[in-house]
Amino acid sequence: MFQTSVYVERRAALAEQLKSGLLLFFGNEESPMNYADNTYSFRQDSTFLYYFGIAHPGLVAVIDIDENREIIFGNEMSIDDIVWMGRQQTIQEKANLAGISQLQPFSEVFTYINQAISKNRKIHFLPPYRADNKIKLAQLLNLRVDSLQQAASVPFIKAVATQRSIKSALEITEIEKAVNHTIDMHLLAMRKTKPGMKEEEVAALIHGEAQRTGGNLAYPIILTINGQILHNHFHGNVMQEGQLVLNDSGMETELGYCGDLTRTFPVGKKFDSRQREVYSIVQSALQRAEAASTPNARYIDVHFAACKGLAEGMKAMGLMKGDVDEAVAAGAHALFFQCGTGHMMGLDVHDMEDLGEKYVGYNENLKKETELFGLKSLRLGKELEPGYVFTIEPGIYMIPELIDLWKSERRFESFINYDAVEKFKDFSGIRLENNYAMTNDGLQLLGKPLAIEIDEVEEIRNNAY
Repeated sequence: MFQTSVYVERRAALAEQLKSGLLLFFGNEESPMNYADNTYSFRQDSTFLYYFGIAHPGLVAVIDIDENREIIFGNEMSIDDIVWMGRQQTIQEKANLAGISQLQPFSEVFTYINQAISKNRKIHFLPPYRADNKIKLAQLLNLRVDSLQQAASVPFIKAVATQRSIKSALEITEIEKAVNHTIDMHLLAMRKTKPGMKEEEVAALIHGEAQRTGGNLAYPIILTINGQILHNHFHGNVMQEGQLVLNDSGMETELGYCGDLTRTFPVGKKFDSRQREVYSIVQSALQRAEAASTPNARYIDVHFAACKGLAEGMKAMGLMKGDVDEAVAAGAHALFFQCGTGHMMGLDVHDMEDLGEKYVGYNENLKKETELFGLKSLRLGKELEPGYVFTIEPGIYMIPELIDLWKSERRFESFINYDAVEKFKDFSGIRLENNYAMTNDGLQLLGKPLAIEIDEVEEIRNNAY
């Protein structure tokens, strides 16, 4: 946990923003894999971590603004728990570290909330994303489970999203710790991959490195020779000379803060000429996006800077044609770049995605109203304020099924040279991703250097195995 004052100040700022009512926070429960006592690795709800810092299952917290009370509801360990798990720090001790003296048994939260309801008091809650919390919250508030998303407090969501978006110096230090460990994971993959290995062998090394540093994975590893599959978690392929490896993996620290990096490198020691050309286009798009990322610039404009860079490169290769600006405006580039250029990052690798993209990535000045392919998945569009932490991750993905579909529909024929594209259906994909903080002075690359230039990557591969 951070120092006690961090959590006290965060809660005070939140209460000041909401002014009145009762703020309800649900922590996460253990989640069984196949029976109750065999659980997945526990991960606390990120908003609960942000305001209370306690990574313990089965907790609910209340900030009662009107009565100036802060309470944590949860059950201390029983003797049976101690027999199986040993004596651990008590919930009361953890609550004290968060600056909260009032601890009540979990069952008392029903009494407390029922009394508030009987007095017609305003109860603010965030949209739940886990099934068990949906059921408990529905029972607690006497609501239908399918009505919870609509009934969630918009002022509460907006206040949390605004506060969590601006990372403190303390948070950025912790995020940079995660990024540096993530860089170690990527260097390990670059140094250990060799032809004839299975993807799962390298994925296992990456996972071990994340755990070796005291944390865990921030998300399931993407380590694949099929980089055209954007979120590919299959690791069963044997890697062969001439192929590319796309490694998108990140470490999460003990405090829950994330790193999220992607590198693409050859299975062998060198990129071939075609791979070098496409890689250079992606790297150039990354650099253009970086240049566009200035204080208070709209991230949607950063996205389009990357898209235009990719489209120009595709045109130079003969895969696209016509006016680049018109092609990007129409969405023709999305044949090669089907997703957004980046997202917010912090306690979640896609920070606060559970609160709703329209509150986290957009605002009243910029509402997301498009279903344009390649733009509908852009999770961040609003102005980049100092204190924001985010990714930039352009890529080129040759998806045979998508190429076949668009070609059959004769879609964007004035912008896409399908005869040339046909020759790239076997290419797979390339993505390059870095993590950044926006400061008053401009963009700050987080973490120590990680090879990205072709010569740097090939030098590592030449000394690999």
